[in-house]
Amino acid sequence: MELTIVVQDIHRLNHQLELFERKYSMMSQTFYEEYCAGQEPEDDHWVLDFAEWAGLYETWRDRQTTYAEIVERLRKNDASLFRQIQSVAA
Repeated sequence: MELTIVVQDIHRLNHQLELFERKYSMMSQTFYEEYCAGQEPEDDHWVLDFAEWAGLYETWRDRQTTYAEIVERLRKNDASLFRQIQSVAA
């Protein structure tokens, strides 16, 4: 996966996560910890939202890891990340 796509995915996921965070007044990390601990939604209508939210958060974490791996690889191959930015911005 290339850096530009990963960054775009992260921003898209941030937006989607923020919608759930505002709706349920809870940050995604806190929600996910409770969700993984087996906490059940108080309202049956929330079940689908919670499953989607958890999936988005897992994808967001995966993209964060991918981003870090790409940046590390770029740093090893070329000391300047700014060259990468220039090639994308050009």
